[in-house]
Parts: sequence; C-alpha cells; structure tokens
Amino acid sequence: MRAELGDAHGQNVNLKLVRSIMREQGIAGLPARRRYKRSGLNRYTRTDLVNRSFDRDGPNQLWMTDITEHPTSEGRVFCCAVLDAWSRRIVGWSVDRRATTVMVNSVLGMTIENRGAGALIHTDHGPQFTSWTFSQKVRSEGLIQSIGSVGDAYDNAVVESFWGSMQIELLNRKRWTTRLELSIAMVDWIEGFYNRGRRHSSLGNISPVEFERQQHLTAA
Repeated sequence: MRAELGDAHGQNVNLKLVRSIMREQGIAGLPARRRYKRSGLNRYTRTDLVNRSFDRDGPNQLWMTDITEHPTSEGRVFCCAVLDAWSRRIVGWSVDRRATTVMVNSVLGMTIENRGAGALIHTDHGPQFTSWTFSQKVRSEGLIQSIGSVGDAYDNAVVESFWGSMQIELLNRKRWTTRLELSIAMVDWIEGFYNRGRRHSSLGNISPVEFERQQHLTAA
C-alpha cells in the first residue's frame, strides 16, 4: 500500500500512518494462505538441477512451470503457467478443462514465442511433465529439463507462491459459475494485474514488467 501511494500517486507517507488509516477505515489485507506440512515422501532426485536455488541474474536462465485447478459449477478449470525466476513474470500460460500434455506443450510453445531461447525449465513429477511428448518438446527447443524432488512443494516454491497469490486474490473471492467465466478471469488476472501491476517485495516493490523494463534500461 505504501509503495502504491508513493509510486503511483506521489504521496510519500509513513508506514505507521498507513497502518493507522487502514485500521480506521476497516481495511485489511487478504488472509494469508494456509501453511502445509512437508510430505514424508520428500526426497532428492538426480534430475533436480535447481535444488531450491531460484535466484538468477538475467532473463530466461530458469523457467519454472506447474499446473493448478479450481472448481466451477460446470466442473474444474486447469491453468498451466511458466514463470521466469529472474523477474517473476509469467511468460507463458494456458487455461483448459483438462490438464493434458497438449496443454503443457502449448504453454512451452507460447513461452518460446514470447521469450526466445531459454536454458533450464523446472517442473514437478506430474505425468504431463514426465511424459515423452513433453520431454521431446523440451529437447527439440534446446532446453534442459529439471524435475524437482518427490512429494515436496518447496522445490518449486516460486510457482507455488504465484498460485497462492492467485488463490487468495482471485479464485477464493467468489463462487464461479461457468468455466468460461473463470478462464477469462484467470487470464485477466495474470496479464492485466499480476504481470503489470502486482508489486513484489523481492523485486523492490515493483511489478515484473516494470522490473524487466528498468533492468533493460540499466543494461542499455
């Protein structure tokens, strides 16, 4: 809130004042998501080339991908996304009524089209990502695939944090009637808000798009 007031409205205010005004107006942040215990199945695999080292010093060095789902009155909607670990930007996404290898291959294709060549793509052990079709797509694009440890959400923590934000800020805010309604909302949230407007403390309280813009200006 303080960063938004400063950057967007030119109002430099004390953090204590912001908290005081929010209390007076009955404004509070959305509730934090529930913390889950680590699974006893957690174990290292030789295919994990990231090992929870998510920090990168440039774009397209590490992409991370995962799938989430959410119910509607018509049935579930699945969303697959690829996140660039450097800027936390979602660089590829797809929404569908089924989570298939076609879906994840489509997301990877969109990512390549948007970003060009990449280096490493990190996934979990989901059947879509361990399929021959996806592995072949990864190799054909000149990428190296890293597969995280078994039964451990922390091995893909950056993407899990992204899903957690979507859950709190969008998915759990209402009951969704149709798949189309939720699909449109997911796309709008990713492209219209998350990438361009959502501030990240890890990026200096600016959005992924703004972070990339500033980094490119600095490098020019």
